[in-house]
Amino acid sequence: MANDKKLVEAITSMDVDFAQWYTDICKKADLIDYSSVKGCLIIRPYGYAIWENIQKNLDSRFKALGHENVCMPMFIPESLLNKEKDHVAGFAPEVAWVTHGGSEKLTERLCVRPTSETLFCEHYANIIRSYRDLPKLYNQWCSVVRWEKTTRPFLRSREFLWQEGHTMHATAEEARAETVQMLNVYADFHEQDLAIPVIKGAKTPSDKFAGAEDTYAIEALMHDGKALQAGTSHYFGDGFAKAFDITYTDKENKLVHPFQTSWGVSTRMIGGIIMTHGDDNGLVLPPAVAPIQVVIIPVAAHKEGVIEAAKGLADRLRGDFRVKLDDSDNSPGWKYSEYEMKGVPVRIEIGPRDIEANQCVIVTRHDREKTIVSLDNLEAAVRERLQAVRDGLYAKALANREKRTYDCKTMDEITAKLAESGDGFVRAMWCGDPECEDKVKETTGVGSRCIPLDQAQISDTCVCCGKPAKHMVYWGKAY
Repeated sequence: MANDKKLVEAITSMDVDFAQWYTDICKKADLIDYSSVKGCLIIRPYGYAIWENIQKNLDSRFKALGHENVCMPMFIPESLLNKEKDHVAGFAPEVAWVTHGGSEKLTERLCVRPTSETLFCEHYANIIRSYRDLPKLYNQWCSVVRWEKTTRPFLRSREFLWQEGHTMHATAEEARAETVQMLNVYADFHEQDLAIPVIKGAKTPSDKFAGAEDTYAIEALMHDGKALQAGTSHYFGDGFAKAFDITYTDKENKLVHPFQTSWGVSTRMIGGIIMTHGDDNGLVLPPAVAPIQVVIIPVAAHKEGVIEAAKGLADRLRGDFRVKLDDSDNSPGWKYSEYEMKGVPVRIEIGPRDIEANQCVIVTRHDREKTIVSLDNLEAAVRERLQAVRDGLYAKALANREKRTYDCKTMDEITAKLAESGDGFVRAMWCGDPECEDKVKETTGVGSRCIPLDQAQISDTCVCCGKPAKHMVYWGKAY
């Protein structure tokens, strides 16, 4: 293990001010810039490249399951939005409205989409006629607008990028299976490709998506002990179908309503990557979504043959990895700091002595460990080191979650444990009464995150009222 000497001095230490540390990384790693529109961010090329890799990976997963991409309008007529009363009530405080087209006042206000259930339902009402038309497995990649009062890069902004899947099914059983399937897709992507361990669970009734019968989520724990809702999947039943008069003729020639789901993740995932894996030197990116997986740094580049050797390595690796050769006239030390800041998983150093010995030095970003590798085995060594980065990041994040997960039987225990050990997940029993759910948050400061699919019996009684418990719940402070 290499020493931990800090190379980048321009970032606030996460132990001093975690919020400022996060903002420093977003700016100094060239992920974002601020725009003149309050609450709206510019995602710079490096930040957008991370999103492109996320999008490419998830899109291939969706299509492998039969989903197709579509593109819906960004405007929703007010009358269309109002067709599902629970849905519109849930989003009303965050809706942005268009009232004029050019200089003329519109006869009906247009909502700038906060989500697209109503648009999909209008379309489905026009195209679904028979059981042969089902299922409909649609997804779109787009931006949405929600007029947030408090914003933070990637985690919460007034406009953000996401994908939203919207599907229709012949039976409730098929729709429920789709809801859980997509939750599992999100969980697998986070754990395998983002190296972020997650808890899969159902939201409590008070925390369901507006208009949904059931909402499922994956919850991740950040380095500072706060939770991040990293993805959601919703089962709507036939409520929207009835509101929008979506019917089809089934195999018995009866006119019935289909059953609906929706599911989505957003650029919030980039914030999750930063807060789970980053350190005081900058970003630490999981290889699967890193814009640059391998950076090659010539050492003593002015000496004969060094630049040529470095270019040769870059040419060899580009077919299998995302590679950058930095042959600029900046010093090697400056380059080391620059690519640590950007979170590049693997760095390759090559100089005159390495060329003579037919070797190079590989440095992994997450632990700064150096390995001397024969050039004859370079591709295999790089692949192994990238896997080591992913595995190391996951192990570290999991250890942080386990260290910060507390089993508590009373609210006094919750308060004492958080005061002693800091923020984290609290596992505690709940009777199912929303008044108890509210009281736990009011008294301890932690709200319900989810009812995990994998249940455990912490005690027999509710952490709040002492009545018989129905569920074990993960509680925590959240972004």
